[in-house]
Amino acid sequence: MSKSTRKYIDCREFPNEIGCTLTISGSEKEVIRVAVRHAIEEHGHQDTPELKKQLKALLQNENGKSKKKKH
Repeated sequence: MSKSTRKYIDCREFPNEIGCTLTISGSEKEVIRVAVRHAIEEHGHQDTPELKKQLKALLQNENGKSKKKKH
């Protein structure tokens, strides 16, 4: 299994009317799939190719941000 870079989208980094604080992370495919569903259900967006394009542009590399310290 290849080690691909984990991606994330964090709603806190983008203005939204509902004060959403959700962060979604995983493979690019997983994040886009869940982010589209979230954008439609929680933010009222329409499921369009443009939405997917916009979400892909917002993806960021995780850069190990979720690594936990070992005691």
